[in-house]
Amino acid sequence: MFAIFKKSWTEKFSFGIPHYVIDVVYPNENFSVQDFLNIANKKIKEIQNKGKTPIVVGGTWLYIQALLYGLSEAPPADVKIREELYKESRESLYKKLSEVDPVYAKKIHINDKKRIVRALEVYYLTGKPFSSFHSWNEPLYDFVGFVFSRERSQIIERIEKRVEKMFELGLVDEVKFLIEKGFKNSLTAMQAIGYKEIIPYIEDKISLEESKKQIIKNTKNFAKIQIRTFKNKFKDKNWYHLDITNCKNKEILDKILEKINQKEEKE
Repeated sequence: MFAIFKKSWTEKFSFGIPHYVIDVVYPNENFSVQDFLNIANKKIKEIQNKGKTPIVVGGTWLYIQALLYGLSEAPPADVKIREELYKESRESLYKKLSEVDPVYAKKIHINDKKRIVRALEVYYLTGKPFSSFHSWNEPLYDFVGFVFSRERSQIIERIEKRVEKMFELGLVDEVKFLIEKGFKNSLTAMQAIGYKEIIPYIEDKISLEESKKQIIKNTKNFAKIQIRTFKNKFKDKNWYHLDITNCKNKEILDKILEKINQKEEKE
């Protein structure tokens, strides 16, 4: 997370509460799930040692899953293989994944390029399907999970407003700065939605408006993936679905506390 992505929410929503695992690596550094776990688990212990309850907010299910259930024994990332895979289209990659690991292919969307690449990377490194490495059982932490949802119209409206705000805060200048610093070819960082769509504009290949439309479109697609992924967690006893359409912050907090109290009463 760089300046615009960070500034767009921290100044308004942090309320003086310490936030962790933000600005921990440079854009050209590889940051694997294992790297995230090393930092996140350490911070969770620090917070617990203070007598506080850590709140994990996100994000991508891959990271949350690894934090709660542990990481599979799949091999670490191979930068060269990953770079070659990212050059291919989503359609081509998904077709390959369907052939070598149909079980995992059925669980993810064709637009989820990051997961497709990781699955193929593991297959090429081991000769085994990525799904064969998955064997999560009981969670490593005693937790209560909440999945928020809103009416579709509200989600779309919020995405469009967020993208407009990012441009107002200087997203284009930030990407130019990163390119000038030599981060253009940084694989993970520049694959992030909001960065990769700006580069063609800077290179005079598309208009600013088209760049903005691409960010909005890709963010909407990502939101669909997130919604579909987390919907599968509603059957888990530790996860609760909360519809927060038109809810104020206090109403959301009351709903969360109600569910936590209900869980504690059952135990």
